[in-house]
Order: sequence, then structure tokens, then C-alpha cells
Amino acid sequence: MKRIANFVLCLCLLAGCICTAAAQESSQAPHKVLVIAREFVKPGRGGMIHEKAESAFVQAFSRAQWPTHYVGMTSLSGKSRALFFLGYDSLEAWEKDNMAMQKNPALAAAVDHAGFVDGDLLESMDGGTFTYREDYSLRPNADLSHRRYMEVSVFHVRPGHTKEWDDGMKMVLAAFQKGVPDAHWACYEVAYGLPDNTFLFLTARTSLAEVDKAYADNKDFAATMGEEGMKKLEELTAASVESSESNLFAIDPRMSYVSGDVIKADPEFWSPKPAAEPAEHKKAGSKKPAAQ
Repeated sequence: MKRIANFVLCLCLLAGCICTAAAQESSQAPHKVLVIAREFVKPGRGGMIHEKAESAFVQAFSRAQWPTHYVGMTSLSGKSRALFFLGYDSLEAWEKDNMAMQKNPALAAAVDHAGFVDGDLLESMDGGTFTYREDYSLRPNADLSHRRYMEVSVFHVRPGHTKEWDDGMKMVLAAFQKGVPDAHWACYEVAYGLPDNTFLFLTARTSLAEVDKAYADNKDFAATMGEEGMKKLEELTAASVESSESNLFAIDPRMSYVSGDVIKADPEFWSPKPAAEPAEHKKAGSKKPAAQ
């Protein structure tokens, strides 16, 4: 979350999402710009300890009634880490948000303090900025109210092979539109922070049962493509994709600062009890966040 503070408080990256996680509202349209902060947590410092530290950011923005919301989630696969998604309608809107925070010293001080505490829990942090690719998205829906998980797939396209990538994506979209009516995702392309030709595919899930169904739907996809179509797609993928990786994340309400509409849609999930303070801090009588 410290990286989020840096994103919102300065313009350093600016100068240089299904149901998509890009959304902080119940609006049906994905945001055009997605800012992602990534925190790698030290071993033994995740879970409720990290939640406690992150809740300080949520409280700071809540007290300020800040209009920009974000969603936090933790990894269920790969290295232990947390992601934070902020959505904007344009880069200009991001700039205006940055400038407004610079003029709010109380909020800036609260965020700085929370970042200092949170920093003790982290091995490293990074982030990136992405722009929405409507042409590569399928039935995107930005309502996160009842979503619990996020599938994040990253594709790095080989330089000079965007034509093969584009041809392959057209085949994939056509087959899913025809053969798998429940399939949905939002696609974003990197603008800053990662190598060029990096594409992010985001699919929000209500439950992991949806993931089971998605695997079963692959048969329908292959049947729609046909043997020749699958062979052609494999060739285009081999020619255009340098690397790819998919991971699963659980949305964490204690790490998320969402709108009132989202909370009202499912208050039991979005308004959980505060994370408990570790026993050693209670014994010491510390009033500081558990991260210390």
C-alpha cells in the first residue's frame, strides 16, 4: 500500500480491471486506466499482521472521505504478495487526484505514517500503469460487489510479432463469444512499469466453483475452434507469446477502500471486524499497528 501512496501523491510514473478489478464502483464500464501496486510480504508477516497495517490506509482515506477507491487482494498462488488496484477514467483524472492529495496535508501525513509502518513488513514493492484494451476484452463487467477472487493472467508478446498476437486474439474472442457464453474478462496493456507488449487479463470470480466450470468450458472452446483452428492458434501463440503466467488472488475487504454502494451491496463481506492485534503487542500495551 505504500506504493499506492507514492502513486497517488506524486506523478513520477505519469511523467516517464470480470468483471474487472479495475473498478472500485458498481458501474458496468471498466476504467480506462488501471494503476496496480504490488507488495511482496516478508515470510511470517502476511495474514492478519499485514491486514492490520493496511487497515491504517483504509482508515485514513475513509476519514478524508476520499473519492478515489481501491481494491486489495492477496495471493493464493505464486510468491506471497498483495495487489492493490486503482481505476481512473483517464491519465488526466489520475493527475488531478495526485494534485488534490498534495493539497491535503492531514491525509498525506496519515498515509506517510501508515506507509512507514507497512514498510517493515515488506521485502520489496513495485507497480505499473495499464490502459484498457476494449478490443481484447470479452463481456467485461465492473461490478465487484459480490466478487471474492481474481484471476490475473500476464502475457508478454515478442517484439515484432504483434500481428500474430492480434490474429490469435481474434480467433480466441470469436470462439469464446460463440461457444462459451459465460466467459468474461477485461484486458489491459502496459503503459508504464513493465516491458512493452505486456497484456493483463483480469477475471473476477464469485467463487472457485466458477474456476472449475471455466476449466470444463475449455472443451466447448476447443470444439468451437475445431482441430484446424486449434492448430492454427497454437502456431500463432508459439510465434507471438514470449511468456505467460496465471495466478489466483483472494479479494481482501480489510485491505480495500470501496464505495458506499459496494459496501451496501454486501455489507457482511465488505464491513468485516477489524483485524485482531497480535498477542505480543497486547501484552506490551502497544497502541501502534501490529506491523511494528
